[in-house]
Amino acid sequence: MITKEQKEQAVGLLFTEKCSCVIRNGDTVRIFRQRGVADLYRLLHEEPHLLQGAFIADKVVGKGAAALMVLGGVAGLFADVVSRPALELLAGAGIAVEYTVAVPNIVNRAGTGICPVEQLCERAETAAECLPLIDGFMRKIKQQHG
Repeated sequence: MITKEQKEQAVGLLFTEKCSCVIRNGDTVRIFRQRGVADLYRLLHEEPHLLQGAFIADKVVGKGAAALMVLGGVAGLFADVVSRPALELLAGAGIAVEYTVAVPNIVNRAGTGICPVEQLCERAETAAECLPLIDGFMRKIKQQHG
């Protein structure tokens, strides 16, 4: 079990390091800097043990990121900004969430509309239903930046 102090340390790192995400699992603390769901997606596929039972401090959590956390077996989350669809998904999975601000939807990078992953996952009822949608999105991005 993660202590209150360890949670506070992870949240502190999120802001001092100006990173996108801090994952604490036992004695392991890792800092991630990629935007969007890229880091969580990679971890779910390559290092799932890091997510299992972990506490995550994250800057922005939309429904897609929430789905990856649920599928990864994350135990707890602090989000600076979280969307209401993400909160619903996390609550349904019994994941304890603390946050600074809850918003109706996560906004895209340009600030012109809803985040593409959030939009993709909009109609998905479960985390498992979100995964193939996120898979397709990540493949498309890889092709664009191939």
